Amino acid sequence: MTERKADQKKEVSKLNIIPVQITLGETAEIFTINSNKSNKPSPAQIINQALNFHSQGNISEAAKYYQYCINQGFNDHRVFSNYGAILKSRGNSSEAEFFTRKAIEHNPNNAMYYFNLGNILQELSKLKEAEFMHKKAIKLNPNFTKAYYNLGNILKSLGKLKEAELSIRKFIELKPDLAEAHASLGKILKDLGKLKEAELSTRKAIQLNPDFVDAYSLLGRILKDLN
Repeated sequence: MTERKADQKKEVSKLNIIPVQITLGETAEIFTINSNKSNKPSPAQIINQALNFHSQGNISEAAKYYQYCINQGFNDHRVFSNYGAILKSRGNSSEAEFFTRKAIEHNPNNAMYYFNLGNILQELSKLKEAEFMHKKAIKLNPNFTKAYYNLGNILKSLGKLKEAELSIRKFIELKPDLAEAHASLGKILKDLGKLKEAELSTRKAIQLNPDFVDAYSLLGRILKDLN
């Protein structure tokens, strides 16, 4: 797999940390909190420190702080969502599902949370639920490019090829320069029997990424069917 292809896959599949405004620079040592209540950091300070660690890439410390926040009963949707993202990255998809659902419970209008949950459910092979979550994300944000792409692949796995085609085409309309999207569309069109369109889409993928080995293989199969 080329570096470019790896970057493309990462772009459309990764869970996203919710952007936050970090306002505190100090470090709150939450595991050795002074018994003097006047020196005890507030929940907001502790949460901000957790988010600060996460934004800096200090995932292990962020995870500890998120765990502390959850154990203390801090019902903050960012804590639930970001802790869910960490759990998913560690392969704990079932726990990630639980905490991402908690994030949605406390902030039901955040498209990114539904997108993240859809990705987790897809990993857990809960494709119908994953489809629903991606559609919910798109309903909340009609220009959510990554959701269209992932939804298209889920629909393809479910055998809903015509819907999958529409979803991938919408992604390409919004983001026309991702080679993998054109290749995905080529696969769907091939399965629909639209071989000439499949050929064009696959050639576009190769044009965008001349090192795209899978696209060459797909093109070969399409050309064989055309002959």
